[in-house]
Amino acid sequence: IDFLTFHKLMIGDFMQNFISISLSNKKKMKNALFIVFIIFILFTVRLAYIQFVWGAELSEKAWEQQSQSRSITAKRGTIYDSTGKYILAENSSVESISINPTNIPQEIKDKVAHALCDIFELDYEKISKKVHKRSSIESIVKKVDKSKADELRNWMDTNGITTGINIDGDSKRYYPYGSLASQVIGFCGSDNQGLDGIEAKYDSQLKGTNGKINRQTNASGISLGEENYVAATDGNNLILTIDMTIQSIVEKYLEEACIDNICTDGGSIVAMNPRNGDILAMANYPSYNLNTPYEPYSDELKATWTSLDAASKTAALQGIWRNKTISDTYEPGSVFKTVTASAALQEGLVTDIDQQGQFCCTGAIEVAGTRIKCWRYYRPHGSESLRLALMNSCNPVFIGLGQKIGVTKYYEYLRKFGLFSKTGIHLPGEANSIFVKEEKAGPVELATISFGQRFEITPLQMITAVSSIANEGIYIKPRIVKSIQNSASGEITDLPIETGEQIISKENAKKVLSMMNSVVSEGTGKNARVDGYQVGGKTGTSEDGVNTGKYVTSFCGVAETDNPSIVLLITLYNPTGEGGHQGGGVAAPVGGKILGEVLPYLSSKSGD
Repeated sequence: IDFLTFHKLMIGDFMQNFISISLSNKKKMKNALFIVFIIFILFTVRLAYIQFVWGAELSEKAWEQQSQSRSITAKRGTIYDSTGKYILAENSSVESISINPTNIPQEIKDKVAHALCDIFELDYEKISKKVHKRSSIESIVKKVDKSKADELRNWMDTNGITTGINIDGDSKRYYPYGSLASQVIGFCGSDNQGLDGIEAKYDSQLKGTNGKINRQTNASGISLGEENYVAATDGNNLILTIDMTIQSIVEKYLEEACIDNICTDGGSIVAMNPRNGDILAMANYPSYNLNTPYEPYSDELKATWTSLDAASKTAALQGIWRNKTISDTYEPGSVFKTVTASAALQEGLVTDIDQQGQFCCTGAIEVAGTRIKCWRYYRPHGSESLRLALMNSCNPVFIGLGQKIGVTKYYEYLRKFGLFSKTGIHLPGEANSIFVKEEKAGPVELATISFGQRFEITPLQMITAVSSIANEGIYIKPRIVKSIQNSASGEITDLPIETGEQIISKENAKKVLSMMNSVVSEGTGKNARVDGYQVGGKTGTSEDGVNTGKYVTSFCGVAETDNPSIVLLITLYNPTGEGGHQGGGVAAPVGGKILGEVLPYLSSKSGD
């Protein structure tokens, strides 16, 4: 082949290959462009999704990251006694410390951490982690005394630190009278939230609404303007029905009684105004200091505290926080005979309470093959009127009355007296009664209920029943808060007095009070007499459960019987002292001492 022919052939092959390569590259370019286009579409869709679906959420997160917000704790409402003169719970001024880690220069972070730990006695490792965090705000310590906060202020001035450390005003719950009415008032946690008692039940009224301080920053944490201050709304104030003077008297004599009579399981006393249901005093022994609710309360417990595990410590504390008057049930014993007497009078089984010979105690009574003894089995009471039967606390008489009333009618009176349901008092932890069901109540069950045994009620249910008798036979609901005061306007809203149905007539109620007066003047409750005053009452003694060997002794007093202003129930759990465990010898004297001081006080108040 000559050169020309060879050259043509070479050029032809080259052009063919070039065209082939060009076509191949063009196809690849198209494919690449197509892939780029698809990727662009995906990015666009993703961007649109982020913008329109996640936009609000991401904007909020960005706002949070660039906003430094500090909470301003609302001032918790004050709790007053019924007179309004005495403060039972209030707030004391303290301060809380927080930091803005992004505003603290890197070179002094360790120095700041050491200073915070030294001043407030904190763990360095924990505080150092907070100082080195990339966050807008971290809490360091809450509710410290102003003197400690001033130490920090002085350190900041000395070291020229003006940003990154915040000292904000705060408040701390304080109880001026320590253990007074502790189980009623309750206490708050470190966040000012009510955890027990009135503090917990009325937390929504007391706590108020927290305020805040907002400051907008850029991504580097540098402030972009002035702080935005949102004021806190203080909580409302409460005026309780508790009278400081009466509460103090009651607690004094309850402690004395529990110590003198060696009451191994403590005791409780509740005083109630039968005209309006106001709880004038509610006390439990032992009590605890509301300012230090998590510390051991007795010398015995303090000695073993460090050796107890967490569960045992919790159980011990919860036991002392417990309000026995509403949370614990007991067999009321002969105090309950006032209920049986009321039902018998209302049913017309007795019309003349002084009719001698209407009843006869032979020392025991036979019920469905079971012989139930009188406490004076070996020296029977013999011929009695209803008044004498109550004065003598004669079991057979009240068993007989229960039999005549019958299960159905008797249970109807129990319901009317509110003994099948909680009283509804505005306190947490109220328990309900324990009765055998009506359809299962046989002759023996009815007999034991008639004189106050083999069922359980709370002390509050018992005093409510007696107060209803003293309230001219009309059921009266107990209340613990008298009124609520608006913190902003000062306006006071009184809580309503709640009554129920007429359980027994006014005339029959007077007869029961007259018999109770005789119990104190001449009967088993004579140790509760108060010179110059008409005091009525009924003593009670019962076993604390079956075959436990423990007893509950009690006394319920009414004064004055011609115009009642106070009903008092004393309940002492397992007295083991030399005085024994009978209500007349152990509980009645306590009632006399208390009423001996309270009645002159009430007289002076009414005179005012």
